[in-house]
Amino acid sequence: MKSTPSDPADRRLPRLDQVESWVFDLDNTLYPASCSLFPQIDLRMRHFIAGALGLDEMEAHRLQKRYYHQYGTTLRGLMLAHGIEPEEFLTYVHDIDCGMLDPSPGLDRALDGLAGRKIIFTNGTERHAVNVLERLGLTRHFDGIFDIRAAGYLPKPNAEAYAMMARRHGVEARLAAMFEDLPGNLLPAAEAGMVTVLVHEPASEKIWPENPDLSHVHHITSDLAGWLRAVPGRRPDRAID
Repeated sequence: MKSTPSDPADRRLPRLDQVESWVFDLDNTLYPASCSLFPQIDLRMRHFIAGALGLDEMEAHRLQKRYYHQYGTTLRGLMLAHGIEPEEFLTYVHDIDCGMLDPSPGLDRALDGLAGRKIIFTNGTERHAVNVLERLGLTRHFDGIFDIRAAGYLPKPNAEAYAMMARRHGVEARLAAMFEDLPGNLLPAAEAGMVTVLVHEPASEKIWPENPDLSHVHHITSDLAGWLRAVPGRRPDRAID
């Protein structure tokens, strides 16, 4: 397990200086899990379930988490078990305030030096991704967003969602790296041949399974910007005015 960028011991993986596609999860990856953004989404999911299914808050919360662990997203469980219309759910849960996110000039400069394309791969919506990227000041870096609608509402970690993302955006797995805050969502990427980077913060462990398997994780970092700045072969950071 490596915590700083270097060539992986498994030579079937691409060298980091040869990566052509950088694939990033959005929530709790491009911004710290310790900020109060995603808990807003979590709470709105609970409220939606309670209202749609006539449950109290506690039972709605239990169902929300059970579907998340069973299906990959709460939405998938609601669709399959209750016939919930996905657009109604997505519109409601992503109606949040992104104002607590601070611009991230350090990550902006770190992304600037990466050669190759950069893609967002999220179980959320494109509109949510745009809102977050605009608030972080990172919009200009990304060549595409592959969201839950583009995946036909099939969420990570379903392997077919990764295959659809790769086809849509021309991602060649053996020349790609993927960044995630959830270990399980990196498994299909590793199996496809991508370099995998777990963006770790203690707050993110709250939604990890107990004793997660990390054998498919090639790198771990608690400082995404710092990790990216150390990638071999990157362009020098631009000057700050």
